[in-house]
This record gives sequence, structure tokens and C-alpha cells, in this order.
Amino acid sequence: MAVAAGMLVGQPSPASDGVVRGATLYAEHCASCHGEKLEGAPNWRTRNADGLYPAPPHDGTGHTWHHGDRLLFDYTKLGGEKALAALGVTDFESGMPGFGHVLGDEQIRDVLAFIKSTWPEAIRHHQERVTRQEAKARAGE
Repeated sequence: MAVAAGMLVGQPSPASDGVVRGATLYAEHCASCHGEKLEGAPNWRTRNADGLYPAPPHDGTGHTWHHGDRLLFDYTKLGGEKALAALGVTDFESGMPGFGHVLGDEQIRDVLAFIKSTWPEAIRHHQERVTRQEAKARAGE
């Protein structure tokens, strides 16, 4: 079962309190893997020796913006494998740990708001459409 996320559609301004808090939380909890400038690990599209993919970028060069808010929230809170398993995807190993024991729901939303605030407008609009489609699909469950 997926965790209720609370939608982030409608981008916060880059100077909003949530974005500022999110930037601090990102630096503390995410930058060591995903990069200080959201650039991701080198060779993030190639599996490591352990079979896992390195941390992808969260800037516009990665695939984070291809996913809706709910999946991004669940992936962050539960970790990659648990979030995907809740969707029925059990054949993908993810190195992304869950942060639900470290960050509260609002803090996770703040981190995501920060990440999204760095994207170009066209990418933000695309991701908003994906989030709306995701919400419609889940409403039909």
C-alpha cells in the first residue's frame, strides 16, 4: 500500500519557506549521493558491480521529473524497492533507502519542492501533467 503524499502541483516560488527548508534538508540528507548541485553520481545509467544503479541526477538531466509527486514522495519515504513493490513492480533492485524514519512527511515535501524549484519551466509543467495523470490513475484503484 502506498503512502498518502499530498500533492505538490503548482510550483512554489524559489524563495518560499518550503523550498528554503528543502534546500537545507537536501544538503544534509541527499547531496552525498545525488550531488550538491543535483547532478547525480557519475555514470548513473550504468549498473555498479553490485548490480544497482548509482544515484540519478535530480536536475533537468535526470528522470526524476518523469514521475508524479506521489511516486517521488513514496520513493523518498519508503525507499525505492518498497515504493515500487506497492505498485506491483518487484523485479527492480533499487539502492535508494527510505527516509521516512529520518524525515517527516512535510520535510519530504520540502525536499521535493526544492528539487522541483530548480527545474526549467517546461520540465515543471510536464511533471505537473504527470502528477495529474498519476492522481487520476490512482483514483481509479
